[in-house]
Amino acid sequence: MISIAQFLEEFTYLGVFLVLFAAGLGVPMPEELPIMAGGVLAHEGVVRWWLMLPVCVLGVLSGDVALYWIGRHWGERVLSWRVVRFVLSPEREESLKAAYRRHGVKIVFTARHVMGLRAAAFLTAGIARVPFGKFLAVDAAGALVGVPVSFGLAFFFTDQLEAIIADVHRLERWAVIIALVVAAAWIGVRAYRRSQALERETQTSREEAVR
Repeated sequence: MISIAQFLEEFTYLGVFLVLFAAGLGVPMPEELPIMAGGVLAHEGVVRWWLMLPVCVLGVLSGDVALYWIGRHWGERVLSWRVVRFVLSPEREESLKAAYRRHGVKIVFTARHVMGLRAAAFLTAGIARVPFGKFLAVDAAGALVGVPVSFGLAFFFTDQLEAIIADVHRLERWAVIIALVVAAAWIGVRAYRRSQALERETQTSREEAVR
């Protein structure tokens, strides 16, 4: 989180917008991270919150709309694109189409808040030719709920967030140490058992040689 904030500090509004646009297109990065980075920058006075918050909303929606129109324009042909296969397999497309038939554009609102499902759902919405007006309205409603929450948490609780991140890093270090100790113990046990087995085999060979 801190490294992202430091990176985006150099590009401010445009940087946050571009990172959110890329995340919306399916780049494997939670879009909440640049949104929260924007909130931290606003808290520190680097940017104005009343400008950054709309930028975050527009960045999120722009990626979603781009995916929708890619799916609507190219249809089923997008499944032959190698980059799309990582996001939308034929099986996943069929399950999402069935979900759209049962629940309509409510799936868009749900997918907006589920990382890993967003890109697939928005591509499928275009392929299934969900009316663009309905898609945009529901997606915007979802963004206007989720984006201000993430932004506000980072803006109002920046100090606590830094403490939480420090605690997480501390836990990560302890986790690595524990993992190394466990691995060393496992290797030691395996080596001991192996040496015992070799010793038994050697003893057996000696006894057979004496006989």
